[in-house]
Formats: sequence, C-alpha cells, structure tokens
Amino acid sequence: QVQLVESGGGLVQAGGSLRLSCKTSGRTSSAYGMGWFRQAPGKERGFVASISGGGADTLYADSVKGRCTISRDSARKTVSLEMNSLKPEDTAVYYCASRSLLYSGASNDTQSYVYWGQGTQVTVSS
Repeated sequence: QVQLVESGGGLVQAGGSLRLSCKTSGRTSSAYGMGWFRQAPGKERGFVASISGGGADTLYADSVKGRCTISRDSARKTVSLEMNSLKPEDTAVYYCASRSLLYSGASNDTQSYVYWGQGTQVTVSS
C-alpha cells in the first residue's frame, strides 16, 4: 500500500509561482511512476505531469509545458511540481497519484494510477 499527502497549494497572483509537494510512504513507493492531475469546477480531471519510477523520464501536458517541472529527490520519498508563470486557467484542485508497478514509466493516463492523494487547492488571481 502507498499513502500520498499533497501540500503547497494556496492563492497566488498571475505570473507567480508555487511549489507543490507530494509526500509518499509505504512499501516500495519510491520506485513507482508518479503523476500530477488537476480538476477545475465543472471539468473532468486532467493530466498535468508525470515522472517515471527511476526519475529519468517525464511527461507534460501541452498546457503547462515550459511552465512546470516535475521532480523527485534522490531518496524518492517526495515528488514535487514547480509551477511558474501561473495563469488563472491553472486554478484547480491538484492531485498526486502513484502507479503500483516497480519501475513503471511516466503516464498521462488516469487509469494507470492506483493510489491518489486528497488534493490541494491552487487559486491564481488575475
């Protein structure tokens, strides 16, 4: 089993930056592929970024490419999402998710993920 807890959300002005963090725990969670997704009011949950279990491969949604960076530390105990040049359209609840296969790759498919955090709110004001 894997436990995920997000933090770092809040209110930021357009053009500003935020760093979201996902704290992981549980057996072999450091070797699982991880992803960030977001859901705005009235919309379906959408892909933001993903990183492979080993940290070598990453994927980004076109809407955030060049503005966001996903990373994990050397111990593979936390996964972060740095967001820069934020826009009001980035306002959403952001969720951290984990796959369940050792050394699994990066994926933009919601169905690839088994474990999910509770979400953290990001609000970008204009």
